Amino acid sequence: MSQTRKVLELNGRKITLVGTAHVSKESIEEVCSTIKELNPDCVAVELDEKRADSIQNKEKYSQLDIVNVLKKNEGFLLLANLVLASYQRRMGLNIGVKPGDEMLAALNTAKEMNIPFTLVDRPIQITLRRAWGKNSLFGKCKLLSALIASAFSKEEISEADIEGLKNQNEMDSMMAELAKYMPVIKQVLIDERDQYLASKIWESKGNNIVAVLGAGHLPGVEAHLQKIASQQEKTDVSEISVIPKKSIAARIIPWIIPAAIIALLVLGFIHGDKDAGLDNIITWIGWNGTLAALGTLIAGGNIVTVFAAFVLAPITSLCPVIGVGLFTGIIQASITKPKVTDIETLQDDVASLKGFYKNRILKVLLVFILSSLGSTAGTFIGGADIISNITKNFNN
Repeated sequence: MSQTRKVLELNGRKITLVGTAHVSKESIEEVCSTIKELNPDCVAVELDEKRADSIQNKEKYSQLDIVNVLKKNEGFLLLANLVLASYQRRMGLNIGVKPGDEMLAALNTAKEMNIPFTLVDRPIQITLRRAWGKNSLFGKCKLLSALIASAFSKEEISEADIEGLKNQNEMDSMMAELAKYMPVIKQVLIDERDQYLASKIWESKGNNIVAVLGAGHLPGVEAHLQKIASQQEKTDVSEISVIPKKSIAARIIPWIIPAAIIALLVLGFIHGDKDAGLDNIITWIGWNGTLAALGTLIAGGNIVTVFAAFVLAPITSLCPVIGVGLFTGIIQASITKPKVTDIETLQDDVASLKGFYKNRILKVLLVFILSSLGSTAGTFIGGADIISNITKNFNN
């Protein structure tokens, strides 16, 4: 039996776990042969509805509405998805395999044999939002740096390296490194999904189940299935199926900073003359508007978007429910409208810095992110400068 196939006999049910590497020819062949050989009652596949639609609908990105993405506050999620998909895609280029081909093979084989199938993975948006929400500020910075590094990595990965990802020792080593470097990410991306996958696999109908999942999930899913079968664990995964609520501090702080800035501006008029108060307002506008405009300019935004960033950043920075990036992104997308070619080359362009500036969709995301970062920097620098001005007035 293949080292990536695990057969479990639990409470009169046979559950065969097939571990795959997501860009592997051998995995595709093993998935197809296992389903045909066992003719199961149900095939459980490590996909959610959106990812299943993505790998089956090759025209997915032709339906992308970047303005709607920004309005729904999903700009970062889209970028993270694109970066991760691009990295997996590059891994499979040398061997002619696209990410998710083994999952697609499982779905197609099940359809050909008229076998029911079920999608057993947690929605990717919930997974990414949980990974972001549960991380500290330092953890978020590490996550962003890892995404950026993977986006522009030129590392060549051979077919042997990819097949090695299914080896238990290789996988254990990778999981240990991930847990050490980003423990929260490992918890959300691996541990929680192990539990979720096991729960949904167990709930699949029939007594003969074939489950197709990434090799890294095999040990965890097997352990959870054993606990479920022995009633040591329930199949209720509602607790890890929602976006975590922000802490009280996380909800209050975004309001405290704008309130403090407004208080400082008022204080400037009270304890100084009219000119001193106006100087503080100019300082606020100067730092916030200039840095947001600079971020937009660095992102390649057009002149109207740069001007809008300068005007709107000092205002939006005082309103925590809306950011300047929403406006600059929409303005950039409206003036420089994405073309069909931008959608067609999206996954290729995300792999290079040049691609970000060439592709109109990626440039919109870049404008969204860099204008927001510029405004954030302007908030702290401008606030510190205002405090310095008020302190001087007190001393005088």
